[in-house]
Amino acid sequence: MSETTTAAPVAAAVDFAALFPEEVVTKALVRDVTMPGQAGTMALVTLDNGFDHTKPNTFGPASIAGLQACFDGLRARAEAGEIQAVGLTGKPFIFAVGADLSGVPKVTQREQALAIARAGHAAYATLMDLPVPTFAFVNGAAMGGGVEIALACDYRTISAGVPAVALPECFLGLVPGWGGCYLLPNLVGPAKALTMIVENALNTNRMLKGPAAFELGVADAMFAPAEFLEASIDWAAKVVSGAVTVTRPEIPRDEATWTGAIAASTMLADLKTGKQSPAPYRAMTLVAAARTATRDEAFAAEDEALADLLMGDELRAGLYAFDLVQKRAKRPAGAPDRSLARPVTKVGIVGAGLMASQLALLFIQRLEVPVVLTDLDQERVDKGVGYVHAQLDGLAKKGRLNPDKLNRFKALVSGSTSKAGFADAEFVIEAVFEEMGVKKQVFAECEAVVSDTCVLATNTSSLSISQMAADLAHPERVVGFHFFNPVAVMPLLEIIPGSTTDPATLATAFAVGAKLKKTCILVKDSPSFIVNRLLGRFMGEVGRVADAGTPVEVIDQAFMGFAPMPPFVLLGLVGPAIALHNGETLIKAFPDRFYVSEGLKAIVEAKKPGFYTFAGGKPALEPEVLALLPQPANPVVLTAPEVRERVLGALAQEARMMLDEGVAQAPMDIDLAMITGAGFQFWNGGLTPLLDRSGVAEQVAGARFLPAGAASVPA
Repeated sequence: MSETTTAAPVAAAVDFAALFPEEVVTKALVRDVTMPGQAGTMALVTLDNGFDHTKPNTFGPASIAGLQACFDGLRARAEAGEIQAVGLTGKPFIFAVGADLSGVPKVTQREQALAIARAGHAAYATLMDLPVPTFAFVNGAAMGGGVEIALACDYRTISAGVPAVALPECFLGLVPGWGGCYLLPNLVGPAKALTMIVENALNTNRMLKGPAAFELGVADAMFAPAEFLEASIDWAAKVVSGAVTVTRPEIPRDEATWTGAIAASTMLADLKTGKQSPAPYRAMTLVAAARTATRDEAFAAEDEALADLLMGDELRAGLYAFDLVQKRAKRPAGAPDRSLARPVTKVGIVGAGLMASQLALLFIQRLEVPVVLTDLDQERVDKGVGYVHAQLDGLAKKGRLNPDKLNRFKALVSGSTSKAGFADAEFVIEAVFEEMGVKKQVFAECEAVVSDTCVLATNTSSLSISQMAADLAHPERVVGFHFFNPVAVMPLLEIIPGSTTDPATLATAFAVGAKLKKTCILVKDSPSFIVNRLLGRFMGEVGRVADAGTPVEVIDQAFMGFAPMPPFVLLGLVGPAIALHNGETLIKAFPDRFYVSEGLKAIVEAKKPGFYTFAGGKPALEPEVLALLPQPANPVVLTAPEVRERVLGALAQEARMMLDEGVAQAPMDIDLAMITGAGFQFWNGGLTPLLDRSGVAEQVAGARFLPAGAASVPA
């Protein structure tokens, strides 16, 4: 069997090499395979960029040109009778994760964007038009254009071990534009297609595992990972020979079915984006047209949508955010030399409540070292250890832990009412009540037990690290280690050195954070750090507006598409008491800017959990809670745009001050923190690109946060 690499020149009208100078080319490697059962010869195309799975296959212009040449060659061979089928698979663990978007920031003309769109469609159409049956063998992660090239094949198999199948384009501010908006709804129906295209994308880029994608109808057959390629080729041979007939559900063509699916998806997009991102709406328009459009009509419409969105600020902001999460998060700015980090072979946790128990579970899973929980009484300790055991049992039932690892992990966690078990720990973290005196006492008790070099970490969300360490014999080993709730889900970890924290302690904190697989950001010791300070300013301004008389529903409406969720919904998630504590901490430090709502104080005093009830799964404002808000004699009622402008202005002012004070080292760290710690949208770029794009940054803060073109279309 021979293996060849195909290549072809790209269109001369656009200098793709200049736009994508660092493209890692995914090659189409072809080898002939004799199918069993006298089904003939299959040309098996393996997508491979020459790297291991840490650098997934992507399709830039040169890669697309190679695919085009490959498919042209296969067409000639098929017409000559040399091959009876074509198979398409990926390198180990990776099928393909879509378009290479690295050159998009350099795309300054719509014709360039249109040429990129058309090149992909041309290659995929050539694959679709091959005169022999075509098969996609989805062996690993498949996203975006990788899913679409699989859809361009006649048949698909998928491995049960595939970790991720997704169409993430709307998450970034784009649409599935190489056939996805046409092929998927015509394969699985409009409702299921929109689940992948819109719903999953807008729900923080939810991924489907192999079995879920198969259940959705994306693939015709599923096989175990160990035998996947062999089983797929055998199955394909049976399809070619007629021994297996593939049947699929008939897709309804009545307009009502498609209109209903679009309406449901539109409601979700309105809720998630407030109509501020055009991508999901363009995607829904394309899906609606797929009911009656020809392939050529649909592909041409996708070309136009891609060209428009490639020239839009939302995509540029989305790519900026993606770059932060993929690159800056892995090389934290300001982190000390890794060689200074000390080994951690045992961890102590002060507290055994929910947060402490979540931390114990995370440390056990990621560090795989003994973890000791302590608390005031045995009942609390037992409850904390029991929580960890129950969570591990749940993971085992889902197949995510084998019996040996389950038993080993359970054995790693223990509990005690004494801190004596911390004596040989190298890392101790407290997760007790958010009160300075309590935390100082905890650290004094720990210092009496631990070694002189044991790191003492605090999970405080707002208190001073320097003050917490001031009375200790070794204040240099105290560091802030602020997680976000829920610990297993939220990626952000704010790492805060105190005024005396030494480099070895800080390096150890970053090393532990990396092993925990968290996005670690260096933050200056200051009230509430980055995320909670900005959220405190946000909620303070919102509370000020509400206290003055603007209705809650108007305020919540103002931030649809600008914040990850309406502010009063967020308040219920955070908890009114926690929000009040954070606000009171900030107003002590910055009384001229921060505000604590009288309405919030009343709600906390009444022990209300929030403004909304969720009976039937839908949020509804609680009349009893609304009655607790101030009733000013002369209410000031703002419109939603006025509320938004005022609050964004406050955020711009606060972000500028935080940068001037060195709380965050750069705007990129503010954005990374707000994306990974507060869920701000990718297609907004986090926070500062939104402030730049809206004009608020220059109006209020005196200048843009980012250079022109960094997260928007170059001027």
